[in-house]
Amino acid sequence: MSDAVAVGRLDELGDPGCREFQVGEGEWPLHGFVVRKGDEVFAYENFCVHVGHPLNWAPDAFLTKDRSAIICASHGAMYEIETGLCFAGPCMGKSLRPIEAVVRDGVVFVSGQPRR
Repeated sequence: MSDAVAVGRLDELGDPGCREFQVGEGEWPLHGFVVRKGDEVFAYENFCVHVGHPLNWAPDAFLTKDRSAIICASHGAMYEIETGLCFAGPCMGKSLRPIEAVVRDGVVFVSGQPRR
């Protein structure tokens, strides 16, 4: 994974839990988030596929109350943690944009390109 950015330690995330990150600077950085589920991490661009704005209103708040799915704070669309597939709401059948994520030595790393 070239140009990897450290998001934080896996053991600092809830299970399941989330953390936002940014790759790049300037006007068009890549905004994303990771979700921990057990020993696995999944990363997605913080971009609602329904209308194109961020999914969350509060920092690191991407999960339903029972923490079983990712939810869009605006429209209530729900996405599978493992795949990013929308299974309920206005964008049913569409998917969040995945970002490569790995855990190395207990640290979560992501790799992505800033928007141009």
